Amino acid sequence: MSDITSLILDDHERFRRAFAELDDLDGPEELARAWEPLADLLDLHAAAEEAVFYPELIQRGADAEDETLDAVGDHNDIRDAVAETRRHPAGSAAWHAAVRQARTANSEHMAEEEDDALADFRKHADPGLREELGRKFLAFKAEHEGGKGIDTGDVDPERYVEEQERKAGKNPADDGSLGIGGLKGAR
Repeated sequence: MSDITSLILDDHERFRRAFAELDDLDGPEELARAWEPLADLLDLHAAAEEAVFYPELIQRGADAEDETLDAVGDHNDIRDAVAETRRHPAGSAAWHAAVRQARTANSEHMAEEEDDALADFRKHADPGLREELGRKFLAFKAEHEGGKGIDTGDVDPERYVEEQERKAGKNPADDGSLGIGGLKGAR
C-alpha cells in the first residue's frame, strides 16, 4: 500500500525502533553505525514531507495552516539536533545530549502529526490522492536516499506556508487580514 499517511506512519515506527536500538548500544563505533542512517532518515523524512505531504495538506485540511507551521518548526528542531550530533564524537556527552534532543523533538512531532495532520488529511483527501502522493513520497525518498541532494538547513515556517498557499492559488488576503504583515517589532 502506498497511501502517504501509511508511509509516514511506517517511517514513524522505524524512528521509534531505531531510537530504542540506540539505547542498547555502547561503543562509539556501534553508536555511529546505528545513528548515521537514522539521522539521514530523519532529514530525508522531513524534506519528503515538506516536498510532498504538507503542500497538499494546506489545500485540504481543516486546520492545515497551523498544523503545517507547527510541523515545519518541529522539523527545524529535529534538523538542528541532527546537525548538532555531527559536531561531536559519537558516544560523547554532547553527542548523547544532541541525540536526546532529536529524539524528544521527533517524538513530540510524531504524536502531533499522527493526532492532527494525518488524521485531518485522511478526512479531507480521497484514497486515490493519498495513493498518488504515496508514490511521489517514495520516489522522493528513493531519489534522495541517504540524504543525497537535500537541504538540511532550517525552513522558515511562515514563508513556507505562504509559498505553498501561493502555489495552490490561495490568496493570503482571503484570511481576513489587511495583508500588511504583523506589527511585532514595528517602530
